[in-house]
Amino acid sequence: MKRIAIITVAGISSRFNKGIDEKDKVLKCLYSEGDEKATLLYHMIKKLKYADHIIVVGGYKFEDLKNYVDSSIPSELRSKLRLIYNEHFEDLSSGYSLYLGLKTVFEEFDEAGDVLFAEGDLDIDAPSMDAVIANSTSVLTYNLEPIKANKAVVLYVGADGHYHYAFDSSHGLLSIPSQFSAIYNSGQVWKFNDMKALKAASEAFIEKNRDGTNLFIIQEYLNNIPIGDVSVLPLKCWVNCNTREDYRLISSRWENEDS
Repeated sequence: MKRIAIITVAGISSRFNKGIDEKDKVLKCLYSEGDEKATLLYHMIKKLKYADHIIVVGGYKFEDLKNYVDSSIPSELRSKLRLIYNEHFEDLSSGYSLYLGLKTVFEEFDEAGDVLFAEGDLDIDAPSMDAVIANSTSVLTYNLEPIKANKAVVLYVGADGHYHYAFDSSHGLLSIPSQFSAIYNSGQVWKFNDMKALKAASEAFIEKNRDGTNLFIIQEYLNNIPIGDVSVLPLKCWVNCNTREDYRLISSRWENEDS
């Protein structure tokens, strides 16, 4: 059985490029300050090298993404990559990128045994990612940062005993529509090991909510698998890179890891 990873990097990086001249705007996952390998994408691909196939779904500055892969990703990793273009990167939400990645899985890799999905603007410590990869169940993740409504995606266990997500795309105030027994700051990395349930969730998305976020697909998946088939794992070192200051924090950690 093949192991597949999906990375989504289609967004326009509006916060990352805020106040930057148009000619200097970049695809966030490719940004560096000198070393062409000091990018979010390069480090994420390295952490996912276990996979037989790595699907990268892009949109904004897609030609830059292709050029970077051709010029800067080592051949042994590049041979695993499949780039997918999301033509709706401006008018649809994050769910469509995940849908396109899953569509590729089900059309081209029907022997998939599990699928790991990571958003492409994250930096995560290697031991935490390795724990997700090694786990034999479906995996939800959480980070150790405080939950702040302007940036967090909330994962909680509702009164029904099942896992649910809450997120405000306008980065305003969060609301949880039920009582809960546990609450986490989502780590935005997931692993799915029930391909039938994952395909059904993907089909439900395109039929019912194609302009929704990736959380729609994930929630549909969780609604259709036994709760005992899910593990919730911490990501000990986790940064969601929204600004260039975030990038500098991340890159300083890379330097320490390499020293």
